[in-house]
Amino acid sequence: MNIVLFAATGRAGSTILNELISRGHQVTAVARNLEKLPEQLPETVERVRDDLSNADRMAEIIAGADAVVSAYGPSSSDPRYISDMSYTDQLVSVTERLIAAVRKAGAPRLIVVGGAGSLEFSPGVTVLKSGYWPEQYVPIATSHTKAFAALKESDINWTYFSPPMSITPGERTGQFRLGGDNLIKDAEGKSRVSFEDYAVALVDELEKPAHERSRFTIGY
Repeated sequence: MNIVLFAATGRAGSTILNELISRGHQVTAVARNLEKLPEQLPETVERVRDDLSNADRMAEIIAGADAVVSAYGPSSSDPRYISDMSYTDQLVSVTERLIAAVRKAGAPRLIVVGGAGSLEFSPGVTVLKSGYWPEQYVPIATSHTKAFAALKESDINWTYFSPPMSITPGERTGQFRLGGDNLIKDAEGKSRVSFEDYAVALVDELEKPAHERSRFTIGY
């Protein structure tokens, strides 16, 4: 497949890039700073510099792709990440531009690396409202929820992939569970997955679509 991967240098994006490469896909790796991409990449990867600020430019990049993956998120190293929703709402603006670009380019599919806050923690209670979500991450979780709403209201073929409450670098085990709108917890009540297994599930979804125009999630 020919995949356009936006934000290919972040934690999620770089892991997804590795998984796509390992499975032999053609990838257009889009990043604001191309120097953050690995120096040695196979010929199946094209590097493209873009800051996701212009939908027309994004549509040009997307043209001809079999699918688009967005791993974009506002930089968590910025102090505003934990204090200023007007900063984290960049995520909403980028999502709206992605929708416009995918529509203009006629791309068959968009998969978005989403957030966990809008998942159901218990019947009728979201993770964000559960009392277990860290206060400092309320702004980004709220922005993710707005971005999810924008996708649901769109007319493109979208998929929103929510991680569990904890996603960290780890092992690629290939052993995980998938779900829909409900948070997945393990036998100890923990909601977690590695970035590596998240990437496996995302590329699985690209190769064998099972959640078009819907949200799915993952956990151990």
